[in-house]
Amino acid sequence: MGIGLAVADTLPAAEPAAQARNPIIWADVPDMCMVRVGDTYYMASTTMHLSPGLPIMKSRDLVNWEMASYAYATLADNDALNLQNGRNAYGAGSWAPSIRFHKGRFYASTFANTSGRTHIYHTLDPDKGPWEEISFRPSLHDHTLFFDDDGRTYMIYGVGNLRLVELKEDLTGLKPDGINQVIITNAISVAGATAGLAGEGSQLWKINGKYYLFNIIWPRGGMRMVIIHRADKITGPWEGRVALQDKGVAQGGLIDTPKGDWYAYLFRDYGAVGRIPYLVPVKWVDGWPVLGVDGKVPDTLPLPPSRGLIPGIVASDEFDRKPGDRPLPLVWQWNHNPDNRFWSVTARPGFLRLTTGRVDKDFLQARNSLTQRTLGPECSGSVAVDVSGMKDGDCAGLALLQRNYGLVGVKQEGGTRHLVMVSVQNGPPTEAARVPLQQNTVHLKAECDFNNRRDVAWFYYSLDGKTWTRIGSELKMTYTLPHFMGYRFALFNYATQEPGGHVDFDYFRISDRMTEPR
Repeated sequence: MGIGLAVADTLPAAEPAAQARNPIIWADVPDMCMVRVGDTYYMASTTMHLSPGLPIMKSRDLVNWEMASYAYATLADNDALNLQNGRNAYGAGSWAPSIRFHKGRFYASTFANTSGRTHIYHTLDPDKGPWEEISFRPSLHDHTLFFDDDGRTYMIYGVGNLRLVELKEDLTGLKPDGINQVIITNAISVAGATAGLAGEGSQLWKINGKYYLFNIIWPRGGMRMVIIHRADKITGPWEGRVALQDKGVAQGGLIDTPKGDWYAYLFRDYGAVGRIPYLVPVKWVDGWPVLGVDGKVPDTLPLPPSRGLIPGIVASDEFDRKPGDRPLPLVWQWNHNPDNRFWSVTARPGFLRLTTGRVDKDFLQARNSLTQRTLGPECSGSVAVDVSGMKDGDCAGLALLQRNYGLVGVKQEGGTRHLVMVSVQNGPPTEAARVPLQQNTVHLKAECDFNNRRDVAWFYYSLDGKTWTRIGSELKMTYTLPHFMGYRFALFNYATQEPGGHVDFDYFRISDRMTEPR
């Protein structure tokens, strides 16, 4: 997984255009891997500690994506993933997936130090599922799953020294007498460097009889860049070169269109909104994929324009459910594994009910916080919540989730309720404002400005859903490696004294615009 700070330049202004613009998704969709089946593209991405996980998205044009499914409901059942006994999986969980289509079946694989295993999920239908799981030890870091023409199956994984291993025919583990060897030593050396992120994020293809391996490196003092190795045999020898060094856009691989055009899909660290996907045109020269336009990442692409990320990647939800509807649309993910006993969309039809099932010390340790991505260049998320079922010590509302989080919510203490704004800015949580609340239903809003990496947010409340009042201080949003994730909207309710209280969310509404004056 590529990590690090973004390069200090700005994105072009987001404006309507007759063609696609980079980034193609201005939201946290890191470690992408793509496959095309006919005229449909499928993309897998990292979501780490969130559940369900290993999201599968689909598109007909490489630009406009929608959620298709998740490969798993929960990665594993342990204290870290369940937010139990003081443990958590922030910045951990599953990373850097690989997605393949082989003999009519889809495969999505990932690895997790949190489970200690390599996980392979497979299905005949990535939209409807079900996804079935195979897993084995050890956990193979940033691997690429590869089905070769001769019927053998491999993974290449590791950092710096990249290792090729052969899998059993049923994919249940490493083949005892199979290939198991380092095929590329010190991958960063192709850039003439000796220190830094030495080469990871492996993705492998076989094109016209040759093998092509993509990796990311980050030389110390330099920027993230793409390297490519190629070989006539999977065991080598491999020759490598730097393929792209621009704006820190790196880590990903190759995809072709039905018309025969080629692109590299890559991502860029872009501050608090997260790691955002780019497409880079590819031409083939002397058997090598040549990335970019004159070596640069273009602002525009000869592809259809984006219709926006709503409702494909994020979406509003009135929590109205008809018979046969999913309990939660695919845009939602829980912060860590949920406890399904304590949430419902049927206890009060038209509402999401969150009930406290235990006592927690703070928001980051609270279970059953329901999340969606934020999006750039700016966005707004709002909720209405009925707090009449709260107990003393409860806190519920709307948050922007990262280690340095901010929230606007309702606290009940001594039978009275207050609206509060709480933020974390490289220290303990601080209550920046407190306003008495005399009614049962309140509207809450958070607005985010990612323009030119301002990375600031503001919080609001309304007593009637029409007139909004800013509350508390400006939140300076910071992408921190302990969480390793862009900021997400989060609906939450937790108890600090006794469990059993509940709140009912009437809606969550998201917009790609900020609406309130500051």
